[in-house]
Amino acid sequence: MLFGAFGGFGTTTTTAGPAFSFSAPANTGTTGLFGATQNKGFGFGTGFGTATGTGTGLGTGLGTGLGFGGFSTQQQQTTLGGGLFSQPTQAPAQSNQLINTASALSAPTLLGDERDAILAKWNQLQAFWGTGKGYFNNNIAPVDFTQENPFCRFKAVGYCCMTNTKDEDGLVVLVFNRKETDIRSQQQQLVESLHKILGGNQTLSVNVEGVRTMPDDQTEVVIYVVERSPNGTSRRVPATTLYAHFEQANIKTSLQQLGVTMSMARTELSPAQIKQLLQNAPAGVDPIIWEQAKVDNPDPEKLIPVPMVGFRELLRRLKVQDQMTKQHQTRLDIISEDISELQKNQTTTMAKIAQYKRKLMDLSHRTLQVLIKQEIQRKSGYAIQADEEQLRVQLDTIQCELNAPTQFKGRLNELMSQIRMQNHFGAVRAEEKYYIDADLLREIKQHLKQQQEGLSHLISIIKDDLEDIKLIEHGLNESIPIRGSVFS
Repeated sequence: MLFGAFGGFGTTTTTAGPAFSFSAPANTGTTGLFGATQNKGFGFGTGFGTATGTGTGLGTGLGTGLGFGGFSTQQQQTTLGGGLFSQPTQAPAQSNQLINTASALSAPTLLGDERDAILAKWNQLQAFWGTGKGYFNNNIAPVDFTQENPFCRFKAVGYCCMTNTKDEDGLVVLVFNRKETDIRSQQQQLVESLHKILGGNQTLSVNVEGVRTMPDDQTEVVIYVVERSPNGTSRRVPATTLYAHFEQANIKTSLQQLGVTMSMARTELSPAQIKQLLQNAPAGVDPIIWEQAKVDNPDPEKLIPVPMVGFRELLRRLKVQDQMTKQHQTRLDIISEDISELQKNQTTTMAKIAQYKRKLMDLSHRTLQVLIKQEIQRKSGYAIQADEEQLRVQLDTIQCELNAPTQFKGRLNELMSQIRMQNHFGAVRAEEKYYIDADLLREIKQHLKQQQEGLSHLISIIKDDLEDIKLIEHGLNESIPIRGSVFS
């Protein structure tokens, strides 16, 4: 097996033997990353640093940051390796796996020197990120570190909705690696293909419950199968039975040829299953985190906690959430359009109702007039009967009450007079609908005053000119007789 992740630790040559040769270090003449010498295969040279300085620093850093400080000191390694995990060899496989994991993380005995402490820290790193192999003993196979191991740090707890469908509903989910548009356009061919996979039995019919788009161009198709008996009755095939049939090897191969990547039965969990699931933490999840997840559940009646392991699962849930958000927004847009259309229809209906009410009142009046004329013609020539006389008396009484000064007619006349007065005052006020600003009025006054002063000055000039003309005329009249006497 190749272990390419360790290329940075100084291996420069590849031998025909195994990639991990944990024998005594042999100098190859090549300077490694961590020192002047480099051992063949695993590649931890003796020049990594002093056992006290570098070893303690790396162990302390891991212990402080990730909560595994117990794997950093030699004393705790001895305690864990010799006391807690020294179980008999006849222990179950799970216990042996746990013992081997603890040995790989705390006290590997592969090389028998200070490099085992470095190997322990490297195994801790691999366990933290959930990948790789942990070598700890020459005679025992290495431990496979997966993301489900209890030391993996990339874990969280989310919540999923619990379905309320019964097993009798027969709903089975098939996830196709195809787009929703392709599935909908070829839905009939898909149903026929599934019917052929089920054996082509004429008593069985495949029905599609729903089609929903999923991230990464995948589509979820919910189906159920109806079985008809010869006596005419029909029933749905239970979901667990149909799912078990789909999980058969040959059937599963046929479904994969159709593009099915996953199938599952959509059935609700029983109370016993929910209780068992909540009481026992999933593999690799800290019980404390699981208990906190149960406490933080926003709706225990509808939601159930589920573990999320690794970034791929987190990305998948994020894509699903984005997809559901888009679907909800699309549904909200459709509902908004429906509400707008309903509001328009309501406005139109209210207008039609008002129109029909007016038409009904008009027809009622016309019908009443026709009845009056018909009754008058029918009763013409007959004497007034007792009930008619009594009705006439009642009408006269009502008329007198209406005509009384303090009754309705007098009050109506008074209200009409007040309305006419208000309309008159309103018309008068409407005529005075303009006003002059104070500054504008002052400017107008100033302008008129200047014009008045100009006219006054002009009048005084004209008066002076008139006086001069009179004086000239007077002088001319006096000089004419003198000249006459001189020339006589």
